[in-house]
Amino acid sequence: MSIRTARDDETDAVRHLLDAAMLTVPANLPERVGGGDVLVAVAKEIGTESTDVVGALVLDGGHVDAVAVRKHRRADGVGTALVAAAAERTDAPLTATFRAQVRLFYEALGFEVEERDDRLFGTLPADADVTR
Repeated sequence: MSIRTARDDETDAVRHLLDAAMLTVPANLPERVGGGDVLVAVAKEIGTESTDVVGALVLDGGHVDAVAVRKHRRADGVGTALVAAAAERTDAPLTATFRAQVRLFYEALGFEVEERDDRLFGTLPADADVTR
C-alpha cells in the first residue's frame, strides 16, 4: 500500500469511498482533488498490475475534512497512514472534526479530543509522531 496525492481520474473512487462511509462529499471535490487537497491510499490488486483506491483523506489546509477507508481494509493501518501523511504536510497542528464513533481512532493517533456541539474536535500536536 502507498499513500499519495489523488489524481483527477480517481475523483469518482474518492466520492464513492466518502459516500459509503456516510460522510459529506464536498461539492467541489473535483477542484479539491485537482488542488492536491486529497490523499489516497492505493493497493495493488491481486493478480494484476493495476491499483485500487482503498482509502481517502480530504484536507482543508491543516484540517482533516474526512477520512474514509474501504470496509475490508479497516484495521490494516490505512487510516493511520493517511493521517500520518497529512500530518507530514503541515508544520502546524493537524485538526479534525468527527463523530463519536471514531474517537478511539483519533485518540490512538495522539489527537487531543474535546466536545464541540454534537461533534468532536481533535488536535494533533505539530510534534506528534503518528506511527504508520
